[in-house]
Amino acid sequence: MAETSYAKCGDLSLAYQVFGDGPVELVFVGSFVTHVELFWTLPEFEAFFEQLGTFCRVLVFDKAGVGLSDPVPQVRTLDDRAAEIEAVMDAGGFGKPVLVGMSEGGPQAMVFAARRPERTRALILTGTSSYWGFAGWDDMDRDPAELRARVLPELGEDYTPSTEQFARFQEFGRAAHSAWGSGAALKFVVPSFRSVRQLAMFERMCASPGMARATFEAVFRLDVRPILPTITVPTLVIHARDDPVVGVQAGRYLADHIPGARLLEVDGTDHVPWFSDPDRILTGIEEFLTGGHAAPSQSRRALRTVMFTDMVASTQHAATAGDERWRAVLHRFGEITADLTQRCGGTVVKSAGDGHLATFDGPTQAIRCAEAVRADAETLGIEIRAGIHAGECELMDNDIGGLAVHIAARILG
Repeated sequence: MAETSYAKCGDLSLAYQVFGDGPVELVFVGSFVTHVELFWTLPEFEAFFEQLGTFCRVLVFDKAGVGLSDPVPQVRTLDDRAAEIEAVMDAGGFGKPVLVGMSEGGPQAMVFAARRPERTRALILTGTSSYWGFAGWDDMDRDPAELRARVLPELGEDYTPSTEQFARFQEFGRAAHSAWGSGAALKFVVPSFRSVRQLAMFERMCASPGMARATFEAVFRLDVRPILPTITVPTLVIHARDDPVVGVQAGRYLADHIPGARLLEVDGTDHVPWFSDPDRILTGIEEFLTGGHAAPSQSRRALRTVMFTDMVASTQHAATAGDERWRAVLHRFGEITADLTQRCGGTVVKSAGDGHLATFDGPTQAIRCAEAVRADAETLGIEIRAGIHAGECELMDNDIGGLAVHIAARILG
């Protein structure tokens, strides 16, 4: 087993391991059921990652709130989760790795790849989805046929799970909600695993019952379909045809909506790749990474969140205050905006005196910045309007230039 280290991500510490001596850097972004030390006791996990380490230098980590990482009071947003990827990358000395997003970790990896193509060599998605189609816990007890009828207009016949698949996920959700720690939930994930007692231990060691429920609630709200067309890095989608919790239709949707993505469907009835046809999956990954398919992307586009601010009634304020006083107010407002934008991890790219345009990696930072700018502007006796959009921007050598040319979504996580 590799040595466990800790990466700083803000005030949190994230447990991670680095192993393997292959030429390709690879960061594995797993689900909330992870434990970087306990999982090595599984022969299937050990064999899978030891083989992966023959052609990759691998980094695995526990997200905040699970495994050996610091606990958190609530499930973090996609912005925060994307920041965790970069934190462990930096701590492990990884420059531009391949990202592997599995299960609930898939959307996290998709968002990072869309926003940071300059730090993503390629993207591999396994057993994951861009949209789960559940509104909340109440859906766990609804008629599965009713749920399918509700989702069908959203996804279409080719990508909508069957009524039986909806029913199976509902059973999984009910077990996670009411019986976490018994092994019942993970038995749905890996039905070929015989020891329910061992699965129960994994549940208890990886996440608390409250964290399991909160993670499901966050998954219910996830919908990253709008960003799929903005992913520009080479992408491989892997999915087991009989995945018991995420239907294969979800993998097909990803492959058909991410530009240039390849799909590898494998035989298997388990959700995780080290149980469902691992040899074929490893061969497919190695061919994808070493066969020229995962060459660094030449795209100069990335998903960014753009914040616009505008001063309300600026003309009247200028007339009332006088030129000299008004210039001082505008100067101070510009200083406030620049300072708060920097604190929130953004960059001011254009200033018009009474309005500014700034870019951020994600909407959470932009929203926090907009709220702070509006609050501080009140101390100057002015009112600020702010608009936030997520879209593709052109990557410049020294900055992010221009406005969003394709409004993709409001990804509020």
